[in-house]
Amino acid sequence: MPVILHDLCGADPSHRFSPYCWRVRMALAHKGIPHETVPWRFTDKAAIADAGTDKVPVLRHGDRTVSESWTVLEYLEDTWPGALSLFGGEGGRALSRFVNTWSDAVMMPTVVKLVVSDIPAHLAPEDAAYFVRTREARFGKPLAEVTANRDRDVEAFRRDLHPLRMVLRERPWLSGPTAGAADYIAFGPLQWARCVSAFPLLTPDDPVYAWRGRLLDAFDGLARDTPAQDRS
Repeated sequence: MPVILHDLCGADPSHRFSPYCWRVRMALAHKGIPHETVPWRFTDKAAIADAGTDKVPVLRHGDRTVSESWTVLEYLEDTWPGALSLFGGEGGRALSRFVNTWSDAVMMPTVVKLVVSDIPAHLAPEDAAYFVRTREARFGKPLAEVTANRDRDVEAFRRDLHPLRMVLRERPWLSGPTAGAADYIAFGPLQWARCVSAFPLLTPDDPVYAWRGRLLDAFDGLARDTPAQDRS
């Protein structure tokens, strides 16, 4: 059965920047699952309405639809048990779930406040209007004001990454001897930022920076080769 991933894009259909979709794209590559990625834009709600959601990622596998990135990762693991494991067992699955929650609760809210004002420039006009309207309603202020102090705010973000940094000083991957779901989950927000903004979240002497570089080069440069503003 064909596997199709609806993947957020900008005005340029090759510009894929969703942190949640990147988790899934890396997982699909990890497990070696042949698939097609279909570009999807913010205002294209009808294309995924049958999945019961208005957000991507949405994975189609034959006549099944699966949404929400963590649910998709579990589906890939359970549906292709003979392929390379994302979790390395149930203990790894539980720990990856913790990383998923930590990334969503700690990394994502900070990253969005550092890059959100850079996103509309990459969107088609109707998507940019939708994005600005909905995000300014969410933040209660213009997007430029959200990121106005990012030169200062990025220091707090770098401190928040200290748990990752402590692990990555000792080993190359969060998941153990090889990369796995935990790595792809934490990588998603950083890949999102570099795709939409030239603002540097990381410093080159940071172990997190080196780890991000290894993931950018993984799977024949899948993540590095996508259009991005930060080419470091």
